[in-house]
Amino acid sequence: MSSTNRKEPLLYMEEHRVKEDPQDYGLADDVFNMEVFKKKLQVAIIRNDEDGLEFDMIGVYPAIANAFRRLMLSEVPSMAIEKVYIYNNTSIIQDEVLAHRMGLLPLKADPRLFAYRTEESGDAGTEQDTLEYELKVKCTRRKDASKDQSNFDDIYKNHKVYSGHLKWLPKGKQAQIYSESMVNCINEDILIAQLRPGHELDLRLVAVKGLGKDHAKFSPVATAYYRLLPQIKLNREVSGKDAYLLQSCFSPGVIGIDENECAYVKDARYDSCSRNVYRYPQLEDSVTLGRVRDHYIFTVESVGSLKPDVIFLEAVKVLKKKCRAFIDEIEAE
Repeated sequence: MSSTNRKEPLLYMEEHRVKEDPQDYGLADDVFNMEVFKKKLQVAIIRNDEDGLEFDMIGVYPAIANAFRRLMLSEVPSMAIEKVYIYNNTSIIQDEVLAHRMGLLPLKADPRLFAYRTEESGDAGTEQDTLEYELKVKCTRRKDASKDQSNFDDIYKNHKVYSGHLKWLPKGKQAQIYSESMVNCINEDILIAQLRPGHELDLRLVAVKGLGKDHAKFSPVATAYYRLLPQIKLNREVSGKDAYLLQSCFSPGVIGIDENECAYVKDARYDSCSRNVYRYPQLEDSVTLGRVRDHYIFTVESVGSLKPDVIFLEAVKVLKKKCRAFIDEIEAE
């Protein structure tokens, strides 16, 4: 989505370089003004569902767009397994590798309902800042399995350890506040280890609230990134075989072909800006490729504990708190 009420600052993508618009002086001479910033700022939600959020942030500086990306990755908290007490591990997976795998299991627990762990919490933690789980799995051979069977599911019992094997151990009054479905793993079919008869796992797991800047396991997003809005302009009519060739130079759905077999720009938004069109001499002057310099397309995919739109709103709160703290520090001086 691009606004028709403003002059879009463009970057032109030529075959071997990126060229600025001659009428656009970039950010070099821009003086920040809050009133102008508020007038330019636009946010448009394109897609919002359980797994992903796509929205446009228009009229902002690159530093502001990147600040939101970094905040969502590193400073919005989530719950993750921090300590793994291994009482028995006779599998082929080393203790430290097993502990690392447990730490990366995504938990449903809403971090907003928990406090950060402090020194006063002690090693055991409290019901306000700690979740505990246990994992007890032992692999055995099925008594009814015949010698000619080749399917491991028919031969062994518990030969695959999944995240669904974790059992929540409520602390204090947690059982009255949360249900097991609220704090267990987001997916129950995450494979942790494979066992054989005689192999056994006996673990106690402690989950706490943390930030992605301390460890990636606390990051609430699977990915959060942005890109500039592509702009494609046809300089002349392209028809026939050249129209289909032009269509193949761009991502699917970007260039359309009408009933007269003439090419037109159908939707430039999802173009990958590969510049394949410059490979063909008969087409290289037919289009002008560009990107809008202050129009950012954000894509946020949640791990699952928080919805993507909630993650962005939490990032806004974190930025607001940082700005307030910075202003207070300046005023104090």
